Amino acid sequence: MMKLSELSEKIGITWSGEDVEISGLHTLQEATSTEVSFFNDKKYLKDLSSTKAAAVLVAKEFAHYLPDSTIALITDEPYLKVALASKYFAHPIGTATESPKVGSGCDIDPSVSFGKGVVIGDNVTLMAGVYLGDNVQIGSGTLIYPNVTLYHHTIVGESCIIHAGTVLGSDGYGFAHTRSGEHVKIYQNGNTLIEDNVEIGANCVVDRAVFGTTYVRKGTKLDNLIQIAHNCDVGAHTLMASQVGLAGSTTTGRNVVMGGQSGTAGHLHIGDFVTIAGKSGVTKSLEGGKTYAGFPAIEHKLWLKLQAKIAMLIKKKAKKLK
Repeated sequence: MMKLSELSEKIGITWSGEDVEISGLHTLQEATSTEVSFFNDKKYLKDLSSTKAAAVLVAKEFAHYLPDSTIALITDEPYLKVALASKYFAHPIGTATESPKVGSGCDIDPSVSFGKGVVIGDNVTLMAGVYLGDNVQIGSGTLIYPNVTLYHHTIVGESCIIHAGTVLGSDGYGFAHTRSGEHVKIYQNGNTLIEDNVEIGANCVVDRAVFGTTYVRKGTKLDNLIQIAHNCDVGAHTLMASQVGLAGSTTTGRNVVMGGQSGTAGHLHIGDFVTIAGKSGVTKSLEGGKTYAGFPAIEHKLWLKLQAKIAMLIKKKAKKLK
């Protein structure tokens, strides 16, 4: 916690009004009366007028949209300022350890390392070289293979399998940019939550959220070498083959199937029971219950017709050249 006046001074903002205690940062929709948010995109204008945030970093021209209860922190660089502010709410990183709270029937290799406040359920198996950071929680019946790393505040549900080399809760790829071209880290102050009965292959990464939580929902199965970026929400019973990549804030419905090396742009939604062919590139939200292929991804039947047309054109061109 810190006073808004103190935070404002640290990030170079001048304001006047009643001082308040600030507990953290969040989106316009999710911020509470003790949190600061920011506005830098007109598509979120409706959220600006309904936010419950204590204060919002906002350009002067949009400040009048704010509720009377919200303080306007006027700046022409709101995204940069929230990046600067994020540093002051980051979890402190250190090497301090303490014995975890462990349920019955667990099998834990002596080389496993723990941060502070770790909670482990019943019948959990942790193999050599596993690291569980501060406040990590592991559900009963979960198996974690060697050299898996769970960053602080990561939560893994019951009956999960996490294969060797996977990293859960690492920082998402977030930077704000100065006018002179420097890149300022946006500290990723959310967490990662893996629900029950999820299996994650070897050498996968699921990043923690900027604010809030990155989700992998129940029953999902991930192959090896998969990247789930910050603030994604992977729907229940999803299947992803090797080398799939989801950009930040991608959300999926349930029972989505993604072929190998397919990927998405960020801030889009894939509907329930969608199948995406291997090597496809999803650039916009996709309607549920359909199969898609290609780049940019389109309905599979249309993609097949397009490939046939291209093949015919190539054959005609080849004949003319003979």
